[in-house]
Amino acid sequence: MRIVFMGTPDSAVPSLRRLLDDSHEIVAVWTQPDKPAGRGNRLHQSPVKEFALQNDLTVHQPAKIKTQEAKELFASHKADAAIVVAYGKILPSEFLNAYQHGCINVHFSLLPKYRGAAPVNWAIVNGEAETGVTTMRIVEELDAGPILLQSSTPIGEHETAPGLLMRLAEMGAQVLSETLRNLDAIEPKPQRDEDATFAPILKREDGLIDWSIDAFAIERRVRGFQSWPNAYTALDSRRLIIWRATPEQIDLPHPPGQVVQARSDRLAVSCGHSTLLCIAELQPEGSRRMSARDFINGKYVKDGALLGKG
Repeated sequence: MRIVFMGTPDSAVPSLRRLLDDSHEIVAVWTQPDKPAGRGNRLHQSPVKEFALQNDLTVHQPAKIKTQEAKELFASHKADAAIVVAYGKILPSEFLNAYQHGCINVHFSLLPKYRGAAPVNWAIVNGEAETGVTTMRIVEELDAGPILLQSSTPIGEHETAPGLLMRLAEMGAQVLSETLRNLDAIEPKPQRDEDATFAPILKREDGLIDWSIDAFAIERRVRGFQSWPNAYTALDSRRLIIWRATPEQIDLPHPPGQVVQARSDRLAVSCGHSTLLCIAELQPEGSRRMSARDFINGKYVKDGALLGKG
């Protein structure tokens, strides 16, 4: 097939690689414009652009795609389909109707659950036992198009959002391959809108820990909000990111956010509903990631300290 590929982050690269491995003709790659990052705000290419250039593919990076110029460029590719994996922009109707097979999306959830920008993060945060990938035809309503194929997988007990996302990215490449191989035989299945749930774009304040909820929910936020905004709190007016932790049930309640034990390698913080969060790895503002033992030995914290008070 003649294909236009649209994607931007690391999680889109496996699908583009699989399209090449399957001998599809990639007539163009669309990705987001280079962005300043790091020291000196030097421009950085997206992972998809880097991969595309390494494979001598034509790359387009329009800042806006609802312009007449962008619409004409997209139509000029005369592709059979566009494949969209975490591109980063909502496509106008002219794009959706430009090619014979329209625009096919690889979405990292079992639609109609978790429509939206951050399905992997919210699946972990909400304690889902499984998730998966879906290929669907894109329509104007967000993530509401008819389903082509799906594949499910359990969410690991200790799995973080970045780890799960890359695992789903590899699954998505496989499901995409199967979708295109059987496209003429697949009967698209309409989604049940009444079963839809949503995964809104993450905001910085989503990561702020509320110590009054139970430790099991907080631990899911620790895993689910990586690598941004992260689960964080405050200690002596300094931001403190929690990277790894384990929840426990206890018999005696303590004030939420109180450090009830800071000895050796055990850093335990009281949470709601008679639970404790035992922190294994954390990062004080302006410092490196460190183990609980190093944090305690560095005299950052003592028994009785209260987290969350800036």
